[in-house]
Amino acid sequence: METNDQHGGRIRGRARLVLAAGAAALTLCAGLATPLNPAPQEARAADDDSKVLTVAVAQSVDSLSPFLAVRLLSTSIHRLTYEYLTNYDPKDNHVVPGLATAWKSSPDKLTWPYTIRSDSQWSDGEQATAEDAAWTFNTMMSDPGAATANGSFVANFEKVTAPSPTELVIELKKPQATMTALDVPIVPRHVWEKVDDYAKFNNDKDFPIVGNGPFVLTDYKADSHVRLKANKDFWRGAPKFDELVFRYYKDQDAAVSALRKGEVSFVAGSPSLTPAQAESLKGAENIRVNDAPGRRFYALATNPGAKAKNGEKMGDGHPSLLDQRVRNALFMAVDRKTIIDKVFQGHAVEGAGYIPPRYSQYFWEPSADQELAYDPAEAARLLDEAGYPKNGDGKRVGKDGKAIDYRVLCHATDPNDKAIGQYLEEWWGDLGIGVTLNCLDNVTDPWLAGEYDLAFDGWSVNPDPDFVLSIHTCAALPATPEETGATDNFICDKKYDQLYARQLAEYDAEKRADLVKQMESRLYDLGYMNVMAYPNAVEAYRTDHIESITTMPAKAGNIYGQDGYWSWWSAVPADSGDTGGGSSSTGVVVGIVAGAVVLAGLGAFVAMRRRATAEDRE
Repeated sequence: METNDQHGGRIRGRARLVLAAGAAALTLCAGLATPLNPAPQEARAADDDSKVLTVAVAQSVDSLSPFLAVRLLSTSIHRLTYEYLTNYDPKDNHVVPGLATAWKSSPDKLTWPYTIRSDSQWSDGEQATAEDAAWTFNTMMSDPGAATANGSFVANFEKVTAPSPTELVIELKKPQATMTALDVPIVPRHVWEKVDDYAKFNNDKDFPIVGNGPFVLTDYKADSHVRLKANKDFWRGAPKFDELVFRYYKDQDAAVSALRKGEVSFVAGSPSLTPAQAESLKGAENIRVNDAPGRRFYALATNPGAKAKNGEKMGDGHPSLLDQRVRNALFMAVDRKTIIDKVFQGHAVEGAGYIPPRYSQYFWEPSADQELAYDPAEAARLLDEAGYPKNGDGKRVGKDGKAIDYRVLCHATDPNDKAIGQYLEEWWGDLGIGVTLNCLDNVTDPWLAGEYDLAFDGWSVNPDPDFVLSIHTCAALPATPEETGATDNFICDKKYDQLYARQLAEYDAEKRADLVKQMESRLYDLGYMNVMAYPNAVEAYRTDHIESITTMPAKAGNIYGQDGYWSWWSAVPADSGDTGGGSSSTGVVVGIVAGAVVLAGLGAFVAMRRRATAEDRE
């Protein structure tokens, strides 16, 4: 699949957090900036005096429906066009108000009342109310199609009601520690209740699309561009750019070239620039490169014997990969240091656990005894022990006597996949195993069908890790082979599921973090998900287009694919004369009072958001 919020084809990212009682102040730290040059012809505003911010992206939209979208680009657009109950402070990821201004829990943690703000309007003039939120959640609870993208958030909901326009009440089946991190776009009931089939409605025919975020989606052309206009009535204040355009480039070098020419103002890559591209831009006039620790992991996913919840097998994964010894042997033949040094050229750190070191609370590393360190000799011994010897030609053979040749899904638009794939051909070739790289524009279809042996995978992780953990549970499997589940890689392990249920119900921050680390350890041992690297967020923008823009977190953070709308909402045009309250080499700081948030009897959690990707899961 593709990597965002997933691997290049699907994407997700979700964050869930619990926060301490008291008043919350939202501080926006604008780190990077660039104004905007004339936008490309198809992305120009009707008024030539309008300020248009054009962002080059290497990923296409999977769906404009919040009920279906999983790619990083798509979920990022939904962050801009719809409010969520809560948001994350860009400075340090703590929870701040969104559509909800306050919340609390009952003593037994089973009932959660939220106060819904009265100053949020839909872009068609209707008032946004608690009824819209209740309808959104109830629809996801009752309609499997509406639960496609974000169903894990409501799986534990018993009942959702709206006693008044400003009161929302969620009742749970059992305690859930992620009730201030429900990364679900709230949609307008009066628009969406007219939809006949939520599983098929992509929300991409009628514009403008009604929303209540900082931008209104006004135009879309598949594999070309997405255009949004500033919402002048947004409760937190209107964006300073009049329009925001995401322009699709299949060729990342072409996107970099467009940045040099001033045709676009920002380039993120797929999802990052390559070291060579970043180096070529350093020192270029009016261009700044942002290179910061990322919120993604980069992995090899192994087909675990894909199957549906009903037990029916799917796809055609190689049977040898059902043996844990084989999976571990393959990873022990991967030299992660070479990948960091030669492919990422130092713009990443070696991987192991499922959650990047950026989120220190949940970051896990294996012990010396547990680590699957680079050891080709031990890898060969494990393959011999598992019953996959070499034949007279030096090729490993399967139980059927045929030489083993693994098909590896890779993203045609991601140069890292291709580069690492060539190393795999060499390293696994030394073991006697063949490798066939299957680099596609669309990896989603074979991935969902289980028609692969291994695949390059990656997700953007949210401040609260629950979502990216949920996609490896048995509950995430598709109901039948004909349907689509929320699973990333068809993993279904009872011990992992037990740990997942415990962390979801644990309110003590340290105890929950320990459970999450146990889950990461379990994934590591199983060998279905082998994390090779945590890539940096490497992106670039024109400083003659954007004067200031928010990074998240404030110190050494990313701009594209944030857990919120801060970067594009806060961006200041270079020629506006508005510095946003003062600037420096690291950015602009804008203080905003977020409102009082009450959380009874709970500890603070700092967590992360979701995935991203089959193509780029958020």
